[in-house]
Amino acid sequence: MKKFLLVIPLVFLLCFTFSCQNKAEKAELEKFKAQAKVEEQNKEVVQNVFAAIDMNDFDKLKELASDDFFLSSAGQPKPLGLDGAIKALKMQYASFPDLKHAIEEMTAEGDKVAVRLVQIGTHKAEYAGIAATDKKVTMPTMCLLTIANGKVKEFWVVEDYLDFYRQLGMELKPKEIKK
Repeated sequence: MKKFLLVIPLVFLLCFTFSCQNKAEKAELEKFKAQAKVEEQNKEVVQNVFAAIDMNDFDKLKELASDDFFLSSAGQPKPLGLDGAIKALKMQYASFPDLKHAIEEMTAEGDKVAVRLVQIGTHKAEYAGIAATDKKVTMPTMCLLTIANGKVKEFWVVEDYLDFYRQLGMELKPKEIKK
């Protein structure tokens, strides 16, 4: 009987220990689930951004952008605000009216969403001094967006313009060396 009485406190101690450990694990799991939910919501925001761009729905794009939105692109001297980004998109769609963004891969971590996509469109009007070619072109693109409070704050983009211009008929030649 005495052995039985000694075992009871040990059982309670073990139950208490495992119970506390289980609460910590549950809290960690809930934190993980909450973060995963935010990341899925952020990915949905990004999908909506590209859908709005593809539909030329610039009012929707304005709703999805934060007040301090900016877009940075390789080769661009300074970031564009939302109005500048919309102006650039309108110019691009004037030349490539059927332009679409085919998202191939998207991943989210915290407030960042990375997207690998291909832009596909037909050259129907002058673009950057190049007369319409009626050629269907593709441009692989990588984007990194920062989402804050359900809106796009930062939009970083890297596009393969070298191949894009090659598809439009331009050639890359080395500079001639003067002797």
